[in-house]
Amino acid sequence: MLLHIPQVLSGDELARMRQALETADWTDGRETVGVQGAQVKRNQQLPDASPLKAELGQAVLAALERNPLFFAAALPLRTLPPRFNRYAGGGEYGFHVDGAVMITGAGAQRTQVRSDLSCTLFLCEPDEYDGGDLVVSDTYGEHEVKLPAGDLILYPSSSLHRVTPVTRGTRLASFFWVQSMVRDDAQRRLLFEMDTAIETLRRGGNDAGAVLQLTGVYHNLLRRWAEM
Repeated sequence: MLLHIPQVLSGDELARMRQALETADWTDGRETVGVQGAQVKRNQQLPDASPLKAELGQAVLAALERNPLFFAAALPLRTLPPRFNRYAGGGEYGFHVDGAVMITGAGAQRTQVRSDLSCTLFLCEPDEYDGGDLVVSDTYGEHEVKLPAGDLILYPSSSLHRVTPVTRGTRLASFFWVQSMVRDDAQRRLLFEMDTAIETLRRGGNDAGAVLQLTGVYHNLLRRWAEM
């Protein structure tokens, strides 16, 4: 499921994040990928040990916790701490598939996260740069994504995807991975569609008993499919 989640960040949150990133110390983005990814990746990232990365990442996670659409679609169990990247001067990331298991921390703090869902949170307006489209390839073809600042795209981590070269301006974004309570993408889609339909019926003041029954079906399916 490819889903656009609007206005994850408020205008004030976005402005503070942009201001902090303007003077950040960036490093080569290839430092955080394997051999295959390093061959097609040309961008910059905040270092994993950067205090600014941790601070801004917490702000992103706090915004996600307030977003019911993100929770309904992702059903998050674990979320890898958000990272931040910068594309400029022809920077790009060729077609690749994200690693199946992501590792964060070390020693007793080491955590493994299965990457079920990939997320890109756009931090620049589309007219601030040329190129920089996120292209997600699936069984229905290639989907080009370039969202307003503060909006997020959610898509299966199993998807082949790339970022086209940025030929003007600078593209800033946050990116991270989610391990869902529901591993299977088709099951997550069914639950999301059912949840959306239930909310529509509830807001429309439809038969309360029927809404309650559908809500029970939703939770029983989630109980059956969830991995904790």
